Amino acid sequence: MAPRNVYLAYKRDTSQLLYWIIRTSNGIIKSATTLDEGLKAVRLNTTGQITVADLVALSRLIAKYIPAVPSHIFHSSSDVDADADADASQLKANLDRLVLSNQYGALDLGGAAGADEEGEESDDEAASDKHTGDGSGSTPGRRRQARPGKGKKGKKGKRPKKQQLPASSKEPHLDNLPLDSYRIIQDTEGIITDYLMAVYALVQEWSDLRAAIAGTVSILAVAMIQRSAFEMFVDFPAHDAYETVLNTITRGDPEKAQGRFTASLMAVAPNGETEKVTASDIDVKEQFMIHTYRDLIDFIEDFQKTRSGKPTKRMLAEIHDWDPEFDLQEATNQERIRWRRSYTINWLYDLVNVFSSIVVQRNTMKGEAHVLEKVDWSPDGPWDKHRRLFGLNESAGLVTSLAMQKQGTDIRSRILPHHVFQLQCIVDSLIVSRGWSLSLLRGHIVNPPPRSFRPRRDVDLFLDRNNERVGHGFLTAVSVLRQLFVKDAALHQDPNRHREIDDFLEGFYYEFCNWLGESKYMHGLTNIPPSRFSNTNANGLWEYSPFLCGVGLMEGLEIAYLAGMMVWERLPEPMMIIHLHNMLVKKGYLKKPVGLYATLEQLIAPAFFLDGKAPSSDFSAAFLARMRAVTSTRKKWDIARKLATKEHDIHRMMTVEAHRFFRIKSDLLLYRQSKWNIDAIPDADIPLTSPLAILRISQTKLIVDPISHKTKFEDTEFIKRARAGGMTDEVMLDFVSSVGTMGQESGPITGGYNRIHRSTNPKNPFLKEKPKATNTHAFAPSSREILEIAKADLYFDISGEVRPLSSLNYISVTGTMMMVFSRIEARLAERRNRLYVRAYDIDIEWAHFKRMGLTQLAMHEEDEECLRIMAEVFEEARFGFQNFVYWEKLEEFGEYMERRALAKVLHEDVESNICSVM
Repeated sequence: MAPRNVYLAYKRDTSQLLYWIIRTSNGIIKSATTLDEGLKAVRLNTTGQITVADLVALSRLIAKYIPAVPSHIFHSSSDVDADADADASQLKANLDRLVLSNQYGALDLGGAAGADEEGEESDDEAASDKHTGDGSGSTPGRRRQARPGKGKKGKKGKRPKKQQLPASSKEPHLDNLPLDSYRIIQDTEGIITDYLMAVYALVQEWSDLRAAIAGTVSILAVAMIQRSAFEMFVDFPAHDAYETVLNTITRGDPEKAQGRFTASLMAVAPNGETEKVTASDIDVKEQFMIHTYRDLIDFIEDFQKTRSGKPTKRMLAEIHDWDPEFDLQEATNQERIRWRRSYTINWLYDLVNVFSSIVVQRNTMKGEAHVLEKVDWSPDGPWDKHRRLFGLNESAGLVTSLAMQKQGTDIRSRILPHHVFQLQCIVDSLIVSRGWSLSLLRGHIVNPPPRSFRPRRDVDLFLDRNNERVGHGFLTAVSVLRQLFVKDAALHQDPNRHREIDDFLEGFYYEFCNWLGESKYMHGLTNIPPSRFSNTNANGLWEYSPFLCGVGLMEGLEIAYLAGMMVWERLPEPMMIIHLHNMLVKKGYLKKPVGLYATLEQLIAPAFFLDGKAPSSDFSAAFLARMRAVTSTRKKWDIARKLATKEHDIHRMMTVEAHRFFRIKSDLLLYRQSKWNIDAIPDADIPLTSPLAILRISQTKLIVDPISHKTKFEDTEFIKRARAGGMTDEVMLDFVSSVGTMGQESGPITGGYNRIHRSTNPKNPFLKEKPKATNTHAFAPSSREILEIAKADLYFDISGEVRPLSSLNYISVTGTMMMVFSRIEARLAERRNRLYVRAYDIDIEWAHFKRMGLTQLAMHEEDEECLRIMAEVFEEARFGFQNFVYWEKLEEFGEYMERRALAKVLHEDVESNICSVM
């Protein structure tokens, strides 16, 4: 499911083409008795590696013995996808790539580009001069061989003779050779051409993604750029730095590169022909992120001069007067660029000063002697256990490491394209929030700033530092729950009853207070220079970075989810109250379900019930069966839990894999665990009601049933799970047929999602018609299309109504559950209910688990008085799911799609009220 990429597609297609050419030519050689002497250098290929010259020879051989290239040229084997195929036009396209003109032959991969292009050899001549024709995959740099027909003067070439081939030719290695081992061994010109293709593909990808990203998906986009660069530049060791890429694409001179690159708007006529509507030169420095890169380099070099955290006098003169209220609409392009540069460098100073504060203070206040240039600032380093930042730890670690090197240290080779891309996203987030954006066709666009936007808005809703919305904010929920722990410990006469979980919650509380949305830095850190934004807002690191607020809140939500699952794993109340609620509804004590508990039953049913199915009778047996079902996997989760206790990374420390019951993963958690690689998310973890499920199904092989002759999906584990979830092959084929229109309003995010959602929600009103099933080929999404899928996935997880696991304040819900039990206990104690007396006063077996005893007795004996009182308390404490989400409300899917469509039509900030994580 890797995204479409010009260079990677070229490599893949080339391997497939070479597979056919080598296997076909080998077959011709083995079956023929004689060959023309002109082709005597053609030999069996047993390595899969081939030079350009050899490729030409083999192509001529095939052309001589096979009159026409078949439309399907790939043969199945145990190591090659039997469904892979390419028609003659694909073959021609690949051959065209292999004989690209050598116009870039003078480029220096080290960055010294720009030599004259004239006077170079032709491709055919260069290829024949630099390669031999032994067919075995000669390497570059071999001694130049004489060309055919060029001997001593006065001598003529001999008449071609027939060559007798060996009768026992063997092909020992190809049968087990992986497809990606079929490759061309390049000469210098070929390597440069391929490197140029890789560079162009990467620049195209980052330009496309930069225009598409927002909020959390920017982290995904950064990871995509990182993976693309790694996969492409693995062929070009030591040439993966951003500066090398930049020098290559601009030929070493960005100034002269302006005017060489254009963007065109094309229109497609009804007859399918395309016509250029308009074209314009692109702003090279903007689109290639040159301004941002230079700002980063200048910051690092300035910081290295003193490593004091203070700008030098020369730099200070340039950046000291940054004004957040600067009128961008009235400014010139150059004035805006200077304003942006000043912001970037000031913000980087704050970032490094905050991130390095723990080590700097250890040196200055405690007399420790940590060598700054040798400190491991990475998330896996020893200092990561000291929280200083949320959301950007890896990036902050890299920039801090570069800034802390001694003056004069060459750090440019360590700055990779995805590093510059991420900083560009950070900078873009501010300028876009101020109404300034950039377009390939239109250049700089400046409008009034979006209305009602404030970077910290949703961070403040999540934390609710001032307790303005009871039941919603994380900080107040932690305070309340910790108080309830004290009361529960007194009830059971065990002051240490909740000590471990209480300590965890206290840690989360202070980390969120001190480092999310605002930090100790705004009040001044001893021996650390004050914020560069102190003249306007000492919390400028956060207040002036919508990007940091978004990714910081993203990490905060994930940690809050993990904390909630950990609390629910340790406390019995969530499991007990859901089972009691189910029994009271099924037995008619509650006329209708309580919204909060009914939604929880639906969202994470496998956590509460055996096989994910709520019982309709034998409630006590069902409860006990769920509690006992984990014994078979106890060893597995016990090992995971022991490993987790050795971690200092909070995400790995609280891994749900160490849980017995609450192992459900939010989408945020899935994406982080996959390192933001959508392909690495296991099929078993993907919710069936998600856009990613649609894409996974679209990648599944379609087969024809030999009995019914109907098209259906291959029986993969994912497809089996989808069928078990209520989806038929016909339903899945319906929405897969729309995947080819990915990115359009009628594509899978709307059409496909509506179809899959309708299979579990028949009342879905947004599907107007049912398209016919088509036997589509596997869909290969572009990077931008993958972002659309991820954006929908994460939106539904964070602030939509579909599967809002990350939106719920689990700590607040836990406190409510414990208070419900407290009320039940008080009522039953007042009545001296017999079950209450047994569980709380008589039976010793329940001395340390009184609520567990009451729950089991109530479900087993079904005492009328007890159940009626329980129902009364449930009724009085009737809450809905949205009473406990962090936001003002969750958005319905229809509202989401209408808002997206309106934003595209009006080009206005109709999305300014959505969660800033998104």
